[in-house]
Amino acid sequence: MPHMTDERVRAGITHEEDLSLLNEVSMKTAGVSRLEMCIQCGTCGGSCPAAIDMDHTPRMLFAMLRAGMRQEVLRSNTPWICVSCYHCVVRCPQQVHIADVMYTLKGMASKAKLYRSSTAPDFSKTFVDMVKRFGRGYELGLVALHYLKHFPLRLPGMMPMGLGMVTKGRMPFVPHKIKHMDQLRKIMKRAKELELNS
Repeated sequence: MPHMTDERVRAGITHEEDLSLLNEVSMKTAGVSRLEMCIQCGTCGGSCPAAIDMDHTPRMLFAMLRAGMRQEVLRSNTPWICVSCYHCVVRCPQQVHIADVMYTLKGMASKAKLYRSSTAPDFSKTFVDMVKRFGRGYELGLVALHYLKHFPLRLPGMMPMGLGMVTKGRMPFVPHKIKHMDQLRKIMKRAKELELNS
């Protein structure tokens, strides 16, 4: 049985290794994840500006992956809290592509509908829909749609800040499409095909 550190006990890791989940996540991660190279040093969690809001540090999440704890991993808020700053990736002594693994876990959790709250997955889906439609993010529309759905009572308090950003030219009022949207659609179609075949 693995050594029972306080962190492992808190995560509920009490059984033997089952590397099938770790291998699955590694294979689904774009490029080479190097996930199997994690040495549990904790540099990722110590480097993360958002770790305080995560229910599990990345190190703990990777230990849970190694233990085959699919439900617990996919229900964790850690991938959704990750801000993709890549600070953990830069500092990882094993060059594990931690942020890319977080994207994979978000995709797996969304597909399996294993998340505690739909707030973050809905935000992610709205953002992707905007990119599909305009070729880029549209901040005003993203915030408006997200807050109308999840936090409608907070929206009036945000209006002065939003109006200030629009009037000062910091945020466009109307979305602008990128040039050559047809090329982007071809890229996205091909990515979807590759995803379905993986």
